[in-house]
Amino acid sequence: MSSIVTRSVDDTAAAQLVAGGLSPFMARIYAARGISRLEQLAPDLSRLIPLNLLRNVTAMAELLADAITEHKKLLIVADYDADGATACAVGLRALRMFGAHVDFLVPNRFEYGYGLTPEIVQLAATEKKPDVLVTVDNGIASIDGVAEANRLGMKVLVTDHHLPGDSLPDAWCIINPNQPGCTFPSKNLAGVGVMFYLMLALRAEFRKRGAYTNKTEPNLGTLLDLVALGTVADVVKLDDNNRLLVQQGLQRIRAGRAQQGINALFNAAGREVRRAGTYDLGFVAGPRLNAAGRLTDMSLGIECLTTDDPGRAADIARQLDQLNRQRRDIEAGMQESALATVEDIEPGYTLSLYEPSWHQGVIGILASRLREKFHRPTFAFAAAGNGELKGSGRSITALHLRDALDLISKRHPELIVRFGGHAAAAGLTLHENGFNAFRDAFEAVAAELLTPADLEREWVTDGSLQPEDMTLANATTLADSVWGQGFPEPRFYDQFEVAAQRIVGERHLKLRLRRKASPLGGRRNGLPLDAMLFGHADPLPETIAATYRLSANHYNGAVTLQLLLEHWQAA
Repeated sequence: MSSIVTRSVDDTAAAQLVAGGLSPFMARIYAARGISRLEQLAPDLSRLIPLNLLRNVTAMAELLADAITEHKKLLIVADYDADGATACAVGLRALRMFGAHVDFLVPNRFEYGYGLTPEIVQLAATEKKPDVLVTVDNGIASIDGVAEANRLGMKVLVTDHHLPGDSLPDAWCIINPNQPGCTFPSKNLAGVGVMFYLMLALRAEFRKRGAYTNKTEPNLGTLLDLVALGTVADVVKLDDNNRLLVQQGLQRIRAGRAQQGINALFNAAGREVRRAGTYDLGFVAGPRLNAAGRLTDMSLGIECLTTDDPGRAADIARQLDQLNRQRRDIEAGMQESALATVEDIEPGYTLSLYEPSWHQGVIGILASRLREKFHRPTFAFAAAGNGELKGSGRSITALHLRDALDLISKRHPELIVRFGGHAAAAGLTLHENGFNAFRDAFEAVAAELLTPADLEREWVTDGSLQPEDMTLANATTLADSVWGQGFPEPRFYDQFEVAAQRIVGERHLKLRLRRKASPLGGRRNGLPLDAMLFGHADPLPETIAATYRLSANHYNGAVTLQLLLEHWQAA
């Protein structure tokens, strides 16, 4: 079941935005997303939430400054996704600007799993021999790993953004906007955002110590392209603070001032950096970077983001592009297998699927695809090869996934080996014989927390678009804006007559539509419109009702308006 829901618009806020100079079209779009003041859209870094509101960030900066001054060896322990890789790259680049002796280590997911485990600590002690470990995008749940580091005489600085458990690790210092007692207004910082804040605090600490009396201080703004990539790729909510970080990063990329690795990722995908948008970060650069962590080792991705050699960056980007193609092939086979399995399952509140042959690095994407298709909280599991199963889950809005896992863990203490995550996404480890028990426990918890109405898919739109607003200028303005999780790109809903249609690329429809006559009339009423429906090759009926996005289509040197259809039904 599905229904069309139209976002409400605060008319007072929209009027204020129009008075400030926005077009009525954009004013209504922004007002429907909680924007009431033009200042919320200003690309001014002075609007960033102040450093001192992030608990312990000043104290951690002091500890880092002391360690750098005393020539201690620092080691960043990263996560193997795009957020972890960009956070690691920000840390490496910034700390080297400050003169630190710093290296990195990223766990191979197939050998060590996620986070600062005792095994990773032992590997770090043996191979790198650091004085200080700095976690990025992990560590808040690494109680045993931090204890092992303490035993071996290493200090641990935890920088993370994941939700903490009932107890915190005994680290030297912890910064995490979601830790108890932290009053930082935005709980949505990605791991790379937390690391960027720490580097800002470290610069402030060195400034206070007079380090820049006779020399120029590091320009940390050069790292904002990395912050933007990690923030969008990790699908955190784009609140005012995160949107500002992303906006600044996109400006650097479009101006040709990005890291060599980011430029190379765009080039490998055939995308133009001068037109970079959040789509490119989330669906072009991000997946190629993630492919390293999913199929091999994220060290390759981190090198891509930290090399200043354009030739080396291009070579790595080509490798990452090839890995991403392999990932897509693997994912397609897994989806086919999963859909065949679902046909034999009685539908409930959840989906939990396990196939021994599935690739451990791709189960998160599979869970996401199945969640989208069936609108159910979904977990996909793969064999970890050590007597355990690795699971990755994606949820719908009505179910907080990490809280559900916490409830299962309390009711069945021996079932889950470890877990962590957020409201929308989480991961866990089971004993290899625990799948059936987990599937039943997950279904039972979801049945308590959800109602049948929660399982009804809603297509949330900005309503009908007046013909006068269906313009290339508006499509271009939308393309230049920052959209993402919690601040969705505008979708509209209207009825169309299908004037022409043909298959392109074997599985897409190229359409010629006519907007059904608007009672308000207007000079654009009934004009033909180009449109695309991706991933659908069956012919459409003569009249449809559809949700769609406005797009500026660049082809053969020309730029034209095109509608991108996302959901349709016979009108």
